[in-house]
Amino acid sequence: MNDLTIRRDRLVAIGFVLATGVLACRREERRFDDSSAASSALAAVTQDTLQPGVPRPHVTVVSRSEGNAFDISEGKRLFDQWNCSGCHSHGGGNMGPPLMDDEWIYGSAPENIVATIVEGRPNGMPSFRGRIQPQQLWQLAAYVRSLAGLQSKAPSSGRDDHMQVKVDESRTPIRTPRASASRNTPAKSEKP
Repeated sequence: MNDLTIRRDRLVAIGFVLATGVLACRREERRFDDSSAASSALAAVTQDTLQPGVPRPHVTVVSRSEGNAFDISEGKRLFDQWNCSGCHSHGGGNMGPPLMDDEWIYGSAPENIVATIVEGRPNGMPSFRGRIQPQQLWQLAAYVRSLAGLQSKAPSSGRDDHMQVKVDESRTPIRTPRASASRNTPAKSEKP
């Protein structure tokens, strides 16, 4: 009798551990056809408070790519595919500004990054309006934020970085972005 009770208790304990493990394991969602429009991000982002007509209410845009390892990995692939590294040199800056520092001229929020990609910016950043799918815009924004350490460390990219010349995104320290004092601020390389 005692031996049966011990076996039963072991089976109950093993069953409890397995059930807890299955319930606690939450697989991230991979969206292959996302209908979230980039236009909602563009409508929410303004560079100036001056606007014609009745003021628009503030719209909060939530990016579903934030904190999603699959989307960050896809953003990394798209960053190279769209040759963003040609100007931004894998986030360290080259002709384009560095994406690994804490200085953001046009804002570090995902909707600001999407607006920058779609609209382009003066002095070099081309507009990608109509060329990149909305879901891919959010994936690129999530990856760019991971370069600067603005993402949580939990969703690290699944891509192998041993051949890269830069530090893995999941190893960059978390930083608080700061706005540039002026758009005419010289680049870090030009500062004395």
